[in-house]
Parts: sequence; C-alpha cells; structure tokens
Amino acid sequence: MKRTVIFLSVFLCVTLGFSQNINKEVIDAKGKAKLLGVIDKDGLKKENYASWFDKNYEAYLTNDKIIDKLEDSLKNYEIKVFLGTWCGDSKREVPRFYSVLETANFPTAQLQVIALDKTEEAYKKSPTGEEEGLNIHRVPTFVFYKDGKEVNRIVEFPKETLERDMLKIVSDNKYTPNYMAANYLHHLFQTKTMEELDKMETELVPRLSEFVKGSRELNTLGYVYLRGNQMEKALYVFNMNTKMFPYKYNVHDSLGEAYFASEDYDKASKHYTKVLELKPEDENALSMLEKIEKERR
Repeated sequence: MKRTVIFLSVFLCVTLGFSQNINKEVIDAKGKAKLLGVIDKDGLKKENYASWFDKNYEAYLTNDKIIDKLEDSLKNYEIKVFLGTWCGDSKREVPRFYSVLETANFPTAQLQVIALDKTEEAYKKSPTGEEEGLNIHRVPTFVFYKDGKEVNRIVEFPKETLERDMLKIVSDNKYTPNYMAANYLHHLFQTKTMEELDKMETELVPRLSEFVKGSRELNTLGYVYLRGNQMEKALYVFNMNTKMFPYKYNVHDSLGEAYFASEDYDKASKHYTKVLELKPEDENALSMLEKIEKERR
C-alpha cells in the first residue's frame, strides 16, 4: 500500500509538472498574449488563438488523394513544428498542417510543436531552447525526422501545397525548401571556419545572388545570429547582404546596428551614413549617428 501511495505521488508530480510546462502563455509589453515553448492543439484552441486557428483549420480543404499516397510513409517520421502565435504565416499554415496530419492519421506522439518568441532578447527562441542548432530563421518551420536524423523541412510556406510538399519529402523525391541562400550559409557556418569563409566571399556573392529571395532573406538570418550573440556570423551575413543589395538602405542599417553592437563605431557610422545617402532624413540612422558620437566622446 505504501509503495502504491509513493508511486501515485510521483506520477502526479510528473504529470502536474508536465502540464505546467506545456501551453505556457505570457503577456507581452503591449498587453498581447502569446504562447511560448512546447504547446499542442489544445493550447492553440485557447481563447486568444482559437479565432484564427479554428477559422484556418476548418476552411482548409485537404487533398485527400495526395494524403492517401503519403499517409503510410508519413508515419515513419517524427515532426517538429516551430511557430509564432504572433506570426501571420504561422496563423495561416499551422492550422492547415494540423488538418493534413489528422486526415493522414499521423500519431500525435510523433509530433512536437514549439512556440517561439520575437522579442529582441529572445528573437526566434523558445524559453527551453528546442530551436538551438536547427537554423530556425523563419516561422513556421516544419522539420521532418527519420531515424533521429533530419530529412527535410518546409520553411514558412509550402512551395506548392502542404500535401504535395510532404509527399515529395516522404517519397525521397528531391525537395528544396524555401530560402536556399539562408540555409546554405548556415551549412557553411557549420562546415567552414570564418577564415575560410572570408576567402570564399568573392565567389559566394554571385552564387547566392542567383537564388536569394530579396534582401530580407539574409537580413532575417543575420538578426537570428545577432540576437543570439553570434557576432561574427551576424557581421558576415549582413556584410554579404550589402554586397548583393548595395542600394537597399535596410541592409546598411542592419550592418550598422551589428557594428554598433560590437562597438566598432567607425564602421557603424559609415553604414548609417550610407543609409542617409539612400534614404535622406531616415530617423533611425540620424538617431544612431548621434548615439555613436556620444560613445566616441
């Protein structure tokens, strides 16, 4: 009897601890609610999220013919979903993704959903760090694993439809996710030293320019590194962006911010001055140049 009581006490502690760690809701500085960390469908059906979740879940018409083709293979995978309950793309795609998974009878035990933050101090991060090392620079990101290894991912939105993209992934057909330039740079950071990357810059600029999706693609990646205090990587990405988009004021603004954060005020000043050449009277650039002068004194 005593052992039974002890067992039940431990079970209840574990269960209660788990329930307290899932669907964590916080209120941001503007008074808006957001989920952070590991969540599930019940969390997304709470009062602050049900309006968009239910609407997009119910409105989505799944392609059952394609789901029939992928259903058996899909069960051999584990899936991690990274989203932001503050993100428009997540609000659209995640309810649709749930609809596809449920139509395919995908086991819920093989699905993990993580809600990320967007604050400056926790940009694209979870309080418990599930995103670490996974190059989550856009949300939503759907990561497919088989035998413990990542096979592929859908980034931000499908290239065709969720069903068609998923069928390609589980059928071993060639599938390349969105944002190839950002993904390729992340791969290079994992396989090359910064010295090697500096030597590759001349050849990398035209190579990345062929498939980068505008200046915002690498800017977003750069801020993931910057907010994560990976300064060398942030500076490299932002600098690369200025080489590909020299006439975009926003890329110089971002590089200036990174140099300011690294206390290289001469280079920060150079790029904020460039912002003003491209966008005269830019308030942020003017404000940052004033801050730089104060730091120099």
